[in-house]
Amino acid sequence: MAMSPCSSGGVSSSSVLGADAGLEIRTRSVEQTLVPLVSQITTLINHKDKPKRSDKTLQAIQRVGQAVNLAVARFVTVGEAIANENHELKEEMSVACIEAKRAGETIAELTDVASLDHPESDSHITIFTDKTGVVKAARLLLSSVTKVLVLADRIVIKQIITSRNKVLATMEQLEKVSSFQEFVQIFSQFGNEMVEFAHLTGDRQNDLKDEKKKARMAASRAVLEKCTMMLLTASKTCLRHPDCESAHINKDGVFHQMRLALEQVIDIVTDSRSNGENELASISIYSGIKVFKNKVEGLRENLYFLSKENLSTMLEVILEHTEDFTDSAYTSHEHREHILELSKQAKMELEQLVSVWMQAQNQKTKDLMEDLEVAILKMCQCMNELKRELHSAATSLAADLLKYHTDHMVLKALKITGVEGNLEAIAEYTCKLSEQKEQLAEMCRLLRHVSGTEPLEITCIYAEDTFQVTGPQIVSAAETLALHPSSKIAKENLEVFCEAWESQLSDMSMLLREIIDVFEGRRGEKRVYLSLPRPGVKYVFACYKYIYRLQEQAKIAKLGLELHLLTSYVDSETEKWEDQENKIVQYVQGMSSMIFATEGKKLASAFHAFSDQLHDDGKPLLLLETEKLIPMCQQLQITAKVSVQGKSATFTKVDACIQKTRNVMTLLCQLLPLCCRLLRKVS
Repeated sequence: MAMSPCSSGGVSSSSVLGADAGLEIRTRSVEQTLVPLVSQITTLINHKDKPKRSDKTLQAIQRVGQAVNLAVARFVTVGEAIANENHELKEEMSVACIEAKRAGETIAELTDVASLDHPESDSHITIFTDKTGVVKAARLLLSSVTKVLVLADRIVIKQIITSRNKVLATMEQLEKVSSFQEFVQIFSQFGNEMVEFAHLTGDRQNDLKDEKKKARMAASRAVLEKCTMMLLTASKTCLRHPDCESAHINKDGVFHQMRLALEQVIDIVTDSRSNGENELASISIYSGIKVFKNKVEGLRENLYFLSKENLSTMLEVILEHTEDFTDSAYTSHEHREHILELSKQAKMELEQLVSVWMQAQNQKTKDLMEDLEVAILKMCQCMNELKRELHSAATSLAADLLKYHTDHMVLKALKITGVEGNLEAIAEYTCKLSEQKEQLAEMCRLLRHVSGTEPLEITCIYAEDTFQVTGPQIVSAAETLALHPSSKIAKENLEVFCEAWESQLSDMSMLLREIIDVFEGRRGEKRVYLSLPRPGVKYVFACYKYIYRLQEQAKIAKLGLELHLLTSYVDSETEKWEDQENKIVQYVQGMSSMIFATEGKKLASAFHAFSDQLHDDGKPLLLLETEKLIPMCQQLQITAKVSVQGKSATFTKVDACIQKTRNVMTLLCQLLPLCCRLLRKVS
């Protein structure tokens, strides 16, 4: 955002902050906070040169100036409070607040014109007599306010870094635990810390302006989500089989992957310029073709803005990348031949374009300019055909591979041979999984070239990484199970890693659909990419699965409290009935005393009998709600009669019973007031 010291013309809200401010606004929240202030100041600046100055206009200007000053004063109060709570920012924040306050007061003084009959002739300096003063004050105000917001944003970044550090510290403890009891305790803490980190990073992801960074953040958070469950089962397997090398390899791989993802999040949040991000910028053929075509079409306006060597180099880079397709063992012969043919044609079209272009530079005749236009059109058409052929090659390959691997036969075989303890078979299926991994990784690389948008391109890159990492982890988990075929924990661990693989395949199907939508123009500008992970805390549930007992106790306690409140409400409703001997009242009282077995059915009969006395619009509603009561009571009876063994199963049964009881009591809370009203009508 930049505002130049305008003199006469109108000022737009997109040119409000001086470039010399050196402040980059990276989040939507900061940008949106500035919008009202920008709008008001723009109004003031655009009014300073208007010749017509009615009393109404002068009053409006003064109101805007006062509103700006008041808003800034409140804003400064918040900034000063932030400074007092964050000593490392206090000095910078205090200076910015002082500047903002001073600028706000200056604007209020310059706009104090409502009481002046002839503001330009008065000795009092105003927006009309000091035209540069209001621009200067506006720039200072916007610069200082932006600085306060950016400094406040640093606190959010600090919170994320602090949260990440907590997670890392707890992960180090988890790596060193030697007993299940210790692991449960620390993993519980880890779960809580991941909840905090998920919320903070999810909010930050939504707030980022840069779509590329937002996609990278989403991908990194998805890695953390999937890895949390893997970390749980891999750690449990190591604790159960401490001398198993493959179990330790499996666990170490998960911890390493999580640390990389955590660092990636911090790189994005702190805007670190990693080498990886620079690499991402130049790998997409689609991006290269788009830039190349823009340069070619730019020749219509300017024949001298680039050299023929630059244009040739750009095409050369694009054609080098097409070798990813032509060299791939998975590209069909037909697609390979078409790509090679179009690449050759592109070189010929460029030669023709350069020839006409050079002639036009020397002699800009009408005929030469027409020839140049034809050459430009033919060059762009050739690049479009090349793009279409690459898209067809990548998407058809992806569709075939995803369809072929939907049966998950290799994963199923690894699970079976693992339980059988057949290490030779494990080795055989490991080779097949490795081959499948290479196929899917190649698919991701080709899709990345034709993805069409940076967010989808980044998703392809992370998908490739996921297959490359998860494949070996499945192998180590399978080897562990084969060495300990009766181990339930090792079996569960392999299941988790296989599920991660299957989940990634499912994500790829969604990603493929979106890439096709982008190519065919079916995606609107504001559409959310379904393949990109949303901010969420799903992995929190994985964290808490292991501390199931503690969570279930808390859950049951919460449900019990809700049920107690519902029961109290039902009791208060029955007390409103004048006839306490009414059968409906008696049955409800029996149910609120937890005698559901027979009282619920009797209550339903009583409601039906009562409905026979009704002849108004309330009867259908009463019958409709009553019909829900009998199956609810029957479900509760069935659940209560089921015999279970073990603490976990008992908690599950108690939870189900309380849930169903709560549903019944909630229905009663709706039926009782309705019956009471209808009863008064027939009495």
